[in-house]
Amino acid sequence: MEENHEDVDILIVGAGLAGLTTALSLHRLGVRSMVLESSESLRITGFALTLWTNAWRALDAIGIGNTLRQKSTQMKGFKIASPDTGLFTSQQALDKDRKFEGYESRCVKRKDLLETIVSELPPGTIRYSSKVVAIDELGCFKLVHLADGSILKTKVLIGCDGVNSVVAKWLGLDTPVSVGRSAIRGLVEFPDGSGFDPMFHVNFGGGVRFGFLPVDDKTVYWFCTFTPSQVPTYEEDWQVNPIKMKQFVLSRINKMPQKAQDVVERTTLSSISYAQLKFRLPWNVLFGNIVKDNVCVAGDALHPMTPDIGQGGCSSLEDSVVLGRCLGEALLKKPNEEDEFERIKKGLEKYGKERRWRSFSLISVAYCVGFMQESKGKLMSFLRKVWFSSYTPTAFLKMANYDCGNLVC
Repeated sequence: MEENHEDVDILIVGAGLAGLTTALSLHRLGVRSMVLESSESLRITGFALTLWTNAWRALDAIGIGNTLRQKSTQMKGFKIASPDTGLFTSQQALDKDRKFEGYESRCVKRKDLLETIVSELPPGTIRYSSKVVAIDELGCFKLVHLADGSILKTKVLIGCDGVNSVVAKWLGLDTPVSVGRSAIRGLVEFPDGSGFDPMFHVNFGGGVRFGFLPVDDKTVYWFCTFTPSQVPTYEEDWQVNPIKMKQFVLSRINKMPQKAQDVVERTTLSSISYAQLKFRLPWNVLFGNIVKDNVCVAGDALHPMTPDIGQGGCSSLEDSVVLGRCLGEALLKKPNEEDEFERIKKGLEKYGKERRWRSFSLISVAYCVGFMQESKGKLMSFLRKVWFSSYTPTAFLKMANYDCGNLVC
């Protein structure tokens, strides 16, 4: 193959959370990489995300945890509203419970998170307006073809290109499937302060889950997940009509305290988004090729999941630290009889082994929690009242009590 190409040791597709954090993990170890991003600039849509204990351990491992802590408020527990009255009738304080010692949860603006990571990367790490259209092989190398006609030859190809990952497709992983649910999310500013307790406020039942939590003193992030097929007034144009999204959410939380309704009411239309929820079938992660020779996937390209336990972004951070460590071990070893490609292959296989069962568990638990939270029917309503409301915080914290380790073993 006589095509002109540019040589890159490690090529990461996608400048989202997983891609940028993987690049930073490698940079901390002295390993250079290039990140391809199809957009013209950094994608900061998504408003905010909740980061649990496991995510903060990962952020500390790459050296930016304390910077982000200064921009976010530590959550002290859960306030759970009654599905019948909409009033907050139960509370679980986590900061005072000894069994949750070491727990940490904060909501961080996506813009702050990504810009903090980028500020730590060497200039030129990200190549924007670089859409991948095809992947070929040249011996052990991978040839990555871009939409502008350029070709990059790489020793390692990492797919962090989201739910519709080109790299995952090349690996033969199945396309993620819809769960039949959607999410509306928003971010609202209170110039004089929101006045909300630093708690995770949540209300679920009747096919809808609504919640909100402070990011800092003046900013509140909120979400509403629901099943469109169970909403008589649902129309397809909701996806591009924030007015209808806002009206729907307000109609579903009209029993809640006025202060809770104000969170949605005061949100500007430009700060409301809509997304259909998808996930990768758990057995596809368990038995599919998440790693093959010198190619792997991470983040949403590996484990797209429903948001019901708040682990999508957290697990992406875990992936990045583990992947950086495994690749670092492979590339920084002193040369021996084993060639570099063999070491890369073994390093990625080690990464895959660490992440396969973890990803399987997160996807499965998130799906089951979401199903129970939003299902209708008398039996499910009864179970939520007598058992599941108290179980929800435990499910969140159990999945979050995970340590991906440091970059260097």
